[in-house]
Amino acid sequence: MGTYLLHGSDEVLLSTAVSDKIRELVGEGDRSLMLEEFVEDYVMGAVIESANTPPFFTERRVVVVHQLETTTADDIDALSNYIRDEADFTDLVVVWHKGKILKALTDAVKAAGGQNTDVMPPTRAADRRSWWEEQVAVAGLRLDAKAMGLLIEWLGEDVGRFEGVARSLVATYGDSVVSSDKLQPFLGERGDVKPWDLTDAIDGGNATKALMVARRMMIAGERHPLQIMAQLHTHFARLAKLDGPSIGSPSDVEALTGAKGFQAEKALKAYRNLGSAGVRRAFELLAAADRDLRGGTGLENDVVMDVLVARLAKLTSPRGGRR
Repeated sequence: MGTYLLHGSDEVLLSTAVSDKIRELVGEGDRSLMLEEFVEDYVMGAVIESANTPPFFTERRVVVVHQLETTTADDIDALSNYIRDEADFTDLVVVWHKGKILKALTDAVKAAGGQNTDVMPPTRAADRRSWWEEQVAVAGLRLDAKAMGLLIEWLGEDVGRFEGVARSLVATYGDSVVSSDKLQPFLGERGDVKPWDLTDAIDGGNATKALMVARRMMIAGERHPLQIMAQLHTHFARLAKLDGPSIGSPSDVEALTGAKGFQAEKALKAYRNLGSAGVRRAFELLAAADRDLRGGTGLENDVVMDVLVARLAKLTSPRGGRR
């Protein structure tokens, strides 16, 4: 059928693009019968076997495979071979989360006539504005020139916040042209919350800053608490990999986690501040918060997140962590 390679450095934006593509491909079909998604702890052979398996009670299948930290060049070669001779009843979506995409994969997608989509906006100003104008149009919005400039400037690098703002504007103004005066009340705080701002504040034991960043990430439902939970889980899972006597330098961290340079140094420092006990306690706190967010308590989601973030930051504060 078709192959779709989606990639980009913003996990929220990438997640949204993947959800939209799945929705497009499944259409009115039965999602439970059509869709199979490989997210973690899989082998590439199972992905290829799934893609080659004829659909059952449906006309076609949709197979989604996410890049793992353990994905190897051999895995990509096997996947690329499948793409070059793809099944005519399967739509394959490949989600590349980080790092340089291997040439074998991009070449195979191109040879098969597939789509290679970078979900991030262009860096050149003119191209960036055109990209945003397209996103605004797709969202069903109409902004005048001044409002468009204001929106682009306000979002900055935090493009993941656009969806929530767009929903609010469409619900309020429909297809009417929105001026900058009409747009301003929907913007609130300026964007530019980087994905690492939260984990940096937590690693530094700065509970006040961590709470502020987490709140900004959740403004108007821009990022669901479970999305933030996933980010925190990924962060502490990386630190857990460093739990061993053989990890003594940033180069060891690079080899084990794939983090490079300054990022490897930050990870090593964060682990040393926490220690084994701190990492274990972090996972206990994450597990408890996950249960609460899924109905385990009567507390509001933002309260659950406030408590979690404050407790995580306390683990590395002077009184809470290992010094």
